Amino acid sequence: MSTENLPQSPEQPPRKPRVAVVFGGRSSEHGISTVTAGAVLRAVDRTKYDVLPIGITREGRWVLTADDPERMTISERRTPDVEALAESSEGGVILPVDPASREVVYSEPGSVPKALGEVDVVFPMLHGPYGEDGTLQGLLELSGVPYVGSGVLASAVGQDKEYMKRVFTSFGLPVGPYVVIRPREWEQDESAARKKIIDFAGEHGWPLFVKPARAGSSIGITKVDDLSGLDEAIAAARHHDPKFLVEALLRGREIECGVLEFEDGPRASVPAEIPPVQSHAYYDFEAKYIDSTPGIVPAPLTPEQTTEIRRLAVEAFEAASCEGLVRADFFLTEDGEFVINEINTMPGFTPISMYPKMWEATGVPYPELVDRLIQAALHRPTGLR
Repeated sequence: MSTENLPQSPEQPPRKPRVAVVFGGRSSEHGISTVTAGAVLRAVDRTKYDVLPIGITREGRWVLTADDPERMTISERRTPDVEALAESSEGGVILPVDPASREVVYSEPGSVPKALGEVDVVFPMLHGPYGEDGTLQGLLELSGVPYVGSGVLASAVGQDKEYMKRVFTSFGLPVGPYVVIRPREWEQDESAARKKIIDFAGEHGWPLFVKPARAGSSIGITKVDDLSGLDEAIAAARHHDPKFLVEALLRGREIECGVLEFEDGPRASVPAEIPPVQSHAYYDFEAKYIDSTPGIVPAPLTPEQTTEIRRLAVEAFEAASCEGLVRADFFLTEDGEFVINEINTMPGFTPISMYPKMWEATGVPYPELVDRLIQAALHRPTGLR
């Protein structure tokens, strides 16, 4: 029988890819993660993508939140909280655990679970432990859901400053002097661990920086000018992480460089300089996010120095097996050498953050940057690659 004269059903328009923007989380960077997510929600092209905002509370509950970026800003020097954005005080979001299905479910006590539809890609705007450190990435790998940014290994390496430095050293990248105090070491013999730090200070001099090993946004970091401030600095670091590092002061300029993965591989942005902050002891959390201390973009470097830092940033990206994006932070020492301080696999991503500003100066404006990251994730498979 011919179907030539039968009425034809209109073709359904192709479904837009659905992006779940996940933010908040259990780390001390909960608030700035929420601010970052608000900026991304503003920038996502709604004609091209459907968006599902999912917040993670400080206690670890996954919740549906209002798609309201205006409520996800720093106000009166305070960062926002997912609990205030949650649509319900009891409901929870459940990600798929079957790689054959990408359907997200919303459940409330006493109610039938409600399907929220499939998610095509996750944009994890999480900073710190329980999100940026490979834990969320592992969950998404198990679920078979593509996501923006680095995989499990690179995320874990990028979060742990000790192993990050060990990886860089093994690839021949220059790092500054440091010493690590692990939890068991401190718990079994505080005096011996403290002596290890004092001996390090004797070799490299004061001041020193005491840092949580697995935190970001300069949270929990203390600049210690002499022995009298050491115990308080250790307590501040251990409040965020039982493992901590002590780093020698490197005298020089702070220079940052962004790396973005293009179709032909990773490329580096023009670098930026973080100038000395007169009202702060160093470039701490308040200087970065509350007082919005401006960086200098592009950094005033010679052409040779610019070429060198861009090369080193891409090398760091490759050394840690990163994907998607990275911000690489360096010191340009007084003798003219670049020393890598750390990489950040999910850097601050508000429009005033250094990573987007560096790429804007390189010719990739913020909305295009967001789109490039989503597209790269959509075309990158989960699993071994």
